[in-house]
Amino acid sequence: MTRYALLVRGINVGGKNKVVMAQLRQELTKLGLEKVETYINSGNIFFTSTDPKAQLVEKLETFFAVHYPFIQSFSLLSQEDYEAEVENLPAWWNEDLARKDVLFYTEGLDVEQVIEKVESLELKDEVVHFGRLGIFWGKFSEESYYATAYHKYLLKMPFYRNITIRNAKTFDKIGQMLKNNNEGDTQ
Repeated sequence: MTRYALLVRGINVGGKNKVVMAQLRQELTKLGLEKVETYINSGNIFFTSTDPKAQLVEKLETFFAVHYPFIQSFSLLSQEDYEAEVENLPAWWNEDLARKDVLFYTEGLDVEQVIEKVESLELKDEVVHFGRLGIFWGKFSEESYYATAYHKYLLKMPFYRNITIRNAKTFDKIGQMLKNNNEGDTQ
C-alpha cells in the first residue's frame, strides 16, 4: 500500500473551477482509492493505493476528463518520492527567505524543456534548484521580488499552464499529510 499526494492545478482559485472537496473525496473513494483526505481548498489530495503509479495516472486522467474536464494537469507523487526529494534539497531551502515556492512537474510535462527555459532566465536576487518533482525557487527579498525572473517571466512561460505551484509551507504540509494515515480530514 503506497501513500500518494495528488496535486491538482487551477481549482478553487479566484472563484473559478469550483470543486467541493468533500464530494471529490467521495468520488475518489468510489474510484477505488483508500484513505482519501484533502488539505485546504486548492487541490491537495492524499490517498493510499496498491495500484502502480502508471495505472493511477491513467485512472485519474480518465476520471478528471469525465467529471472535471477543466482539470487538465496534475502531479502525482508518492511518499517515497517526496522523502527522496527532501533529502536532496539545497541548504538555502531551509533558510528564512522572503518567498519559497515549488513548481511541481505535472504528468506528461516535457521536464527537460521546462528546465531549459528556466535555465535561460537571468536570475535577480533569487535562486533555483531543479529537483526530481519540481523546481524549487527562492526569492531573497520582498523589496526585490517584483524584479525577479520568477515574478516578471514565469506567467509568460509556455509551460506555466501545465505546472502546479505550492509555497514552502504547503510543501511541508504535503510531507506531513503523506505520513498521515487518515487521522482526520482537513479543509
